[in-house]
Amino acid sequence: MSPAPAPAAIPGYLAGTWKADPAHCRISFSLRFLTLGTERGRFTDCDATIVTREEPQRSALTATIDVASIDTGNEKRDTHLRSADYLDAENHPTMSYRSTGIHPSGDGWTVDGELTLHGVTRQVPLAVEVNGFGPGASGAQQAAFSATADIDRRDFGITARTDGGGVLVGYKVSISLVIQAVLQK
Repeated sequence: MSPAPAPAAIPGYLAGTWKADPAHCRISFSLRFLTLGTERGRFTDCDATIVTREEPQRSALTATIDVASIDTGNEKRDTHLRSADYLDAENHPTMSYRSTGIHPSGDGWTVDGELTLHGVTRQVPLAVEVNGFGPGASGAQQAAFSATADIDRRDFGITARTDGGGVLVGYKVSISLVIQAVLQK
């Protein structure tokens, strides 16, 4: 394992508690559909807190996402995705993520953590890039991060009910996060 970069190696790095700015956060996903193409969507309602420490590898992340905020650009599909066939938003209204460790990885970081989705908790590592720290347009200190992960929806008990037993929706779900957060006073 490579040594952890010092905060000085991350331009503008500040230790503190950061709240995600909902207007500048994007939680999106993509997966294969009908084995012919890729469907994309996003969740529009999330609450995330990032605590950066003097030693970056001691930092932490928690996030909660309202699964009913799914948006694929097609209301009929979104309604179906909210149903018991997929996300079951009525019984599982949120998904959550809680970091359990952070370590340097290549040019970025890996955040190890637990994703709880559809009532099931699994380990899901995030490949994270620190995009920067600095003052935003309002003058408040901001931090920006991007992250990616892949999950298998079957690991979370999400199985598509299909006619004839065929697979309409792929198993692998690629997740992409872009988070801008504001330093809390």
